[in-house]
Amino acid sequence: MDFYKTLEKGAVIIAHFGTTHEDTRERTIDVINEKIRGEFPKLDFYQVYTSRIINRILAKRGIENLNTTQILEKLLEDGYKHVIVQPTYIINGTEMEALKREIDIFADRFEDIRVGSPLLTSVEDYFELLEVLEDEAGVLEKNEALVMIGHGTDHPAHSTYPMLDYVARDLEKPIYIGTVEGYPGLDKVVKELKKDGKEKVTLMPLMFVAGDHAKNDIAEDWKEALEKNGFEVSLNLKGLGEIEKIQDIFIKKARELENIRPEDILVKKAEYAKGRKASH
Repeated sequence: MDFYKTLEKGAVIIAHFGTTHEDTRERTIDVINEKIRGEFPKLDFYQVYTSRIINRILAKRGIENLNTTQILEKLLEDGYKHVIVQPTYIINGTEMEALKREIDIFADRFEDIRVGSPLLTSVEDYFELLEVLEDEAGVLEKNEALVMIGHGTDHPAHSTYPMLDYVARDLEKPIYIGTVEGYPGLDKVVKELKKDGKEKVTLMPLMFVAGDHAKNDIAEDWKEALEKNGFEVSLNLKGLGEIEKIQDIFIKKARELENIRPEDILVKKAEYAKGRKASH
């Protein structure tokens, strides 16, 4: 379904959780914003920070960032009817659920509004991410490992982290997944590293930007704990958003929206009720 078929005035919005750290923002958010702007020359570019807390902190510094509701209201006022929204989230967690719910409120007021998916959504996404991480790690010796640490969440999407770890184990890659909050935690990661005979570990955030969690939980708490367990630890405090191949994955997801409109599950169920054949 061609997004541009009846386009008169359209916009592309890139939705970030946001950050208060200027250094990582410049290397991640600013970079992908410019890439998205260049990839969609027919559309006007906008960004949102979906974290109200971060927006509040930045407002005290005199920096205004609109949230999702505010930007959609502005676009309606300015006469936009066609909108593509691409988040830079890692998982389909609380932020993604909130983003969809906010957009749903406005869905009937736009002719066409399409929402992209987070980094880890389809099964193929897991394999693709692990390939990128393996390239980032470079050639590792038998006793070396890359440990990726995500934030964690109380949302059911937390299962994304152990699945990524499971795929890494299945592919026999020297990449281990941990979370600051939840499972797999530090004890699980230490257990797996020792079982596999790893002695040298590189810690890296499984997060789009390297903010407080990377600089505190990973660079201090996890590093200290792993060293106490006898590991030689180095740090790669690069947010995933700094990696060009990760930026390209998000751009690919956004570009797919030009030709594919995400299917509405309620419409799909209604069609099944009328006799549409299921795909399984």
